[in-house]
Parts: sequence; C-alpha cells; structure tokens
Amino acid sequence: MNTAIKTLNISKSYPGVQANSNVSVQIQESTIHAIVGENGAGKSTLMKILYGMTKPDEGEIEIFDQNASMSSPKDAINFGIGMVHQHFMLAKNLTVLENVILGIDRPSFKNLGLKKYKKLIEEVMSLYSLDIDLDMFVEELSVGEKQRVEIIKVLFRGAKILILDEPTAVLVPQEVKELFNNLNNLKQNGVTIIFISHKLDEVIEIADDISVMRGGKLIDTVKNENVSKTEVAEMMIGKSLPIPPPRSTETKQNKILDLKNITSKTVDGRKFFTDVSFNVFGSEILGIAGVEGNGQKEVIESIIGIDNIESGEIYFNGEKINDKTTRERLDSGISFIPEDRQLQAMIMDMNLTNNVIIGRQNIKKYKSKFATVKTKNAINESENIISLFDVKTPGTNTLATALSGGNQQKFVVGRELEDDPSLLIASQPTRGIDIGAQALIWEKLRESRDNGLGVLLISADLEELIGLSDRIVVFYQGSLVTELSSDNVSPEDLGGYMTGLKK
Repeated sequence: MNTAIKTLNISKSYPGVQANSNVSVQIQESTIHAIVGENGAGKSTLMKILYGMTKPDEGEIEIFDQNASMSSPKDAINFGIGMVHQHFMLAKNLTVLENVILGIDRPSFKNLGLKKYKKLIEEVMSLYSLDIDLDMFVEELSVGEKQRVEIIKVLFRGAKILILDEPTAVLVPQEVKELFNNLNNLKQNGVTIIFISHKLDEVIEIADDISVMRGGKLIDTVKNENVSKTEVAEMMIGKSLPIPPPRSTETKQNKILDLKNITSKTVDGRKFFTDVSFNVFGSEILGIAGVEGNGQKEVIESIIGIDNIESGEIYFNGEKINDKTTRERLDSGISFIPEDRQLQAMIMDMNLTNNVIIGRQNIKKYKSKFATVKTKNAINESENIISLFDVKTPGTNTLATALSGGNQQKFVVGRELEDDPSLLIASQPTRGIDIGAQALIWEKLRESRDNGLGVLLISADLEELIGLSDRIVVFYQGSLVTELSSDNVSPEDLGGYMTGLKK
C-alpha cells in the first residue's frame, strides 16, 4: 500500500504553547485515517499545516512521496488536498452549481460556462456516487446535503486527499449513515480521508487507522481492529475514563419555566416557530432535539429576550416575563450558555477575569459604590472557576484566545453555573470539545440538576441528549412534534422525528 501523506518531525509553537512537537505520522493511500485527541492536543494545528493555512517551525511533509512545501490552501489544493471545515463555507443564496464553481478560473459574468461546468461536475458526482440537484439553492438543502456539496467542491478541484473536520457534529443518525456510505465509496475509488472527530463510536465504525494525539505529541497510531473505544479514550486523556454517577434526586414539582402557545414574529414572510408549549421543572434536564433551522434556536432567543414573540406567554418562576428585557431576565436567575463560545460567550482579546465580569457589572459582588468594578472579587471568581472546572491556563490574566476550545467552554460553563441560577439554558454545551472536557461538563450539569437546577439542553449530539435529559422534546419545521422519555428512546428514533420520517 502506498503512502499518501507522511509528516516528519513537524513542530509548531505559539507564545507559551507548543502546539505540535516532532509529530511524525504516515497515512496510507485509499484509507480512512482518524486523528483524535483532546482540545489542545494539536490536531487542528497539524491539519492547518497540512492544508497550507499555517507553516511549521520545523519538519517536512511528503505528499505521495513528493516533498511538499505549502504556504497557502491553494498550494495544498495543487498537491491534491481538500478540506471540509466543520462550519460550511457556502453561499446560501447561490445554487449548488454556482457554489461548486465559485472561484474556479475566474469566470466572467458574461461567460460563466455553466453548461460546461455542469457536465464536468456531473461526471465527478457519477464517479464518486454523490448525487445532488445542482440547480437547487443551498438554503433549500438539508445539513447533510450541504456537507455533500462541500465534498463535491473539493473533489471537483482534483482532491485525492480529503480532510474532514468534525463531519458528523450537526448530522442526525440517518445522515451519518449516508455520509459513511459515501466515505467508504470514496475510499474504494482511491480517495484518502483524514477523519477528525471526538465521537469515538463513529471513529471505531469508520476508520482503518487511528492516530491519537495528546499535548501536541503523537501518542500512537493503531489499527482499528486492534483497539477498543475505551483504549483510544484512555490514550487521549492519559487516564481511565470516569464513570457517570447514577441520578440521586427526583424531579421537583416547582415549574421553573412555562411556555404557553408561543409563536414567533413573522420575518421575511416566515414564522420560525408556531404554537410552542413546554415547561421545565426544578431538578430536571429537558432536552431539545431538532435539525438546525427548525425553530429551536429562535425559541431559545425568545426565552432569553433577544427576540420578541408575536403571541403566547412565557413564565419564569411563576412570573410572566414577556415584557422584560434580556438584562432583567438574566438578572432574575436565568443563565445562558450560547452555542458559539467565541462569538457569543467570550471576548477573545480579554483576559479571564474580565470575561467573568462581562454583562455582570451590576451584580452586587462586582459593583462598588463608586461605580467601579470590584476587581479582586472578579479575580477570586475566576480562580474558583479555574479550580472547580479544571481549566488549563497559566492564570486569570490569560487571554481567552490563548485557551484551547475545551478550556474556553469549561470556563464559560463554570461562569454561568457559579451565578447560582434557577434555570440554565445550555445550547450545544460540548460541541467541538474533547472527551475529557465533555465528561467534566456532563458531571457538572448532572450535579447542578441534582441540586435543584432546571436545565434546558439544546444539543446536536443525540447521545448527549439521551444520556443527560430526563425528557426530550423534538422540533420539526417550527413545531414541537413530540415529547419523549429518555429512558426508552434511541438516536434513530430521535432522528426519525427530527427529519419528519416519524410522526
């Protein structure tokens, strides 16, 4: 078997961080090679180096036995490497065909050569058994179809090596199955696939070889048939996996949140959700399942007060809060973990102490009588979060941008829980983080639930929803279509309701 990629002693450092340290790995042609590791293990840096987004300090790369020096993604594409990012890079208002040819040969508006390109793209789709309507607008596609467009884009540009970054993060089980069928077909047709994922069940299912990274170093590369999921996980975190404790409390009867027939305001002729009713009790985790774009995000924003509703009522601890501002709702005991920690939860160029204070300047423990901030209290709070949530950082003065994604997320979760809320709205609380950080966040959510907290959990990870939730409600096309007990539901059941296959 030929070698598609060989890295030789790749090293890359940033101020205070050794991101990669002498990483040497071989990836065989026409295989699916998984690379796993905790956040901050060095996976992303290595992939950026392979895709020409970052130059290594030391080391060499060989592509199909040819020395490869890459200073941009264009160079990587010329070497036959394509990358599908976790967040799709598609223009929603263009067709599939227009998205695939965007940036190719700089076609003019007068002569786009659409017919020529359409025929060439169809040949690629036929070769790799990737079917999609090229005339559909991207905004009309499902998440799985959008991902297929991204794969077609890189294959059309001649990629023989495909890097997939967390490709199943937002897919339902049926879409994952379809993706895996496509990946196996690509492998059979000579494409080499690098599969980056935190979902070890999927890694074990799809990969031929697995490389484990920790602390910027390559720990080992193993054949899939010679290793178990538990062994891979323990290589990742360097210790045995924690065992989740059994639930120790019963759901309380006090109703923390009560939504009564809420309907969103019309935007561009469309309502995001209609006639939605559900409630959350104390000592309960209520999960929300739904394919992205089916109204659940907008419902959460209406509870927080970011968006107003057209009709219906929202009650928090028995008080109607329709007319309250977002600030008033948060001050009354609602905490919010947004889905994008870097855009919505932190200011990346601020240190951790300042990120604790953000939005909390008027809280008694931070506000002094001289209209200044009690910095010492904020430092103490930061230190407390760092300790309780095992945030890996040199100290409270560290900039948020210097932390790995998992440590950023642990800090955000810690900050929201340390406010002692009555209701925690947690949107994608473990998206894109490693198994160790995920286990700690799960433990803290369970612990807080057992201590009386009501939690509204929104997650694309169906195993997480089932594992943490007491009840699960499912959204489809802006409506709440069913409520299920987590004790007797499978990911496939949820996926069926989420995609409209089950009624």
